[in-house]
Amino acid sequence: MLRFMPVGDSMTIGSAGEHTWRYRMWQHLRDTHGGPFAIVGPRETLYDKATDAPTSYAYADPDFPRAHLAGWGEGWLHMAPLIAEAVRAQRADVLLVSLGLIDLGFYTNAEQTAENVRRFVAEARTANPRVRIAVLPVIPNVRAAEDAPFAAQVTLFNELLAKAAADLDEPRSPLLLASPPPSYDIHLDTYDGTHPNASGEHKMAAAFADALHQAWGVGEPYEG
Repeated sequence: MLRFMPVGDSMTIGSAGEHTWRYRMWQHLRDTHGGPFAIVGPRETLYDKATDAPTSYAYADPDFPRAHLAGWGEGWLHMAPLIAEAVRAQRADVLLVSLGLIDLGFYTNAEQTAENVRRFVAEARTANPRVRIAVLPVIPNVRAAEDAPFAAQVTLFNELLAKAAADLDEPRSPLLLASPPPSYDIHLDTYDGTHPNASGEHKMAAAFADALHQAWGVGEPYEG
């Protein structure tokens, strides 16, 4: 049985009232994987904007495996120290990772963020030497559209992420760089220029689903 763990920031944890791309991915795997699987992780909640805390269980549809390792305002910097224990405790086989925007926006530059990617991968492999990791590049948000230096950092980080994926990929523990959703539009697929709305959730799930199918034969192409 494959055990998938979503790892991410605010775009992955989601906030009260949302489905989240995690839900869309679970639906896709349920319908196309053709074998037993589980969604795992040490957390289950959504972020509650009213209390500014990850305390909500108010999913648009709560009837799905809600486990994850995601946090509002958390990035590679925060997840690298947590990932080994999470992989070990949850016995994760596949990590679906969407991180980096918050790092670049508040904590680390592109080079420092890329170093934390490498640390994350190394830590995950200490817990499971055969863990498979699929990583989504940073999707530029409204700030990148208005702030040229920040946009340059996003572009540089995505280049460094691709290099890290090539350097760190290995047969027993493959590291897969997913393609960013080709039609993703921050004006149409987000509700605030950053966080996905329903169409954005489908496109993020599709990015992971199509990468897993093409590279590893997991599931089928996404039909959302």
